[in-house]
Amino acid sequence: MRRDSVATLATYLLAALALIGVSYALPRLLPGDFVSATWGQSEAILTASQEAALRTHYLQDQSFGNYLLNLLRGQWGYSFALEQPVLSLISEALPWTLLLMGGAHLMASLCGFLIGVELAWRRGAKRERFGIGVMSALDAIPELVSGTLLLLVFALHLKWLPPGGAITPYADLGPISLLFDLGRHLLLPLSCLFLAYLPGNVLLARGSMVMVLRAPYVTTARAKGLPPWRVRYAHGARNALLPMVTRFGLRFSFMVTGALVVENLFSYPGLGTLLHQAIAQRDLPLVQGIVLLSSLLLLSVNLGLDLLYRRIDPRVCHGR
Repeated sequence: MRRDSVATLATYLLAALALIGVSYALPRLLPGDFVSATWGQSEAILTASQEAALRTHYLQDQSFGNYLLNLLRGQWGYSFALEQPVLSLISEALPWTLLLMGGAHLMASLCGFLIGVELAWRRGAKRERFGIGVMSALDAIPELVSGTLLLLVFALHLKWLPPGGAITPYADLGPISLLFDLGRHLLLPLSCLFLAYLPGNVLLARGSMVMVLRAPYVTTARAKGLPPWRVRYAHGARNALLPMVTRFGLRFSFMVTGALVVENLFSYPGLGTLLHQAIAQRDLPLVQGIVLLSSLLLLSVNLGLDLLYRRIDPRVCHGR
């Protein structure tokens, strides 16, 4: 057991080092640079010496060794465009993304699991076929399309909800009014992500539950005359949770890329919007920091899932 834990930890440490290398190399593959992105389309005309001086100032060559050493010191660099520490910018945007993505994932996972369990229990019935059809149709709609429709209907046509942002600017609001305002701004992007994530959770939960319902212990529970709700949830749904835990963890670890489209569509001030701005401006340190955060988050979630599996299913510990 201890040997397995040491081997697992060593594997994840090597993976972390590889991901740090990816975060160093990947942003440098972007075409163009900060100088051309900032001054290339402006009316200011730079001389050759001025352009060379700017490139020398902003694009100093940093070796991977120095980059790694700075990371160990907690120095992630300064944003070229915003002239603030990268960690400070990430820490400001991260809570908004966690609120949006965490809420959407949690709601979609819980609702999807319950709906999937009920569909599996009614396998072959008209309700199941109708539910699968609806979920398949929703799964085929891109986030950009559903988000645009929500924006057009509820924000621009009905004017029930604000079209973007996370809070009403320059508004002097009390605590209760502030929470209500945050909820109104959150509702549209949250609904867009919920509709995008719900079908996959429903179909996965249904498929897992169908397999569990064929297990001998479920047949035994039915033969004992247990109530249907107890067979369905205590013996069936409980053992169909493992794929849902995997999906929740992996989906949550891709929160930056998952929120990129929706956050930009609704002008939500999260990591997705920050990454889009950084890429457009070729802000190398900021792109580098967000890519690194996403990579380490993915690795951390995988490690957490690995440890959780050992609790949920003891067979994982023994490699069976």
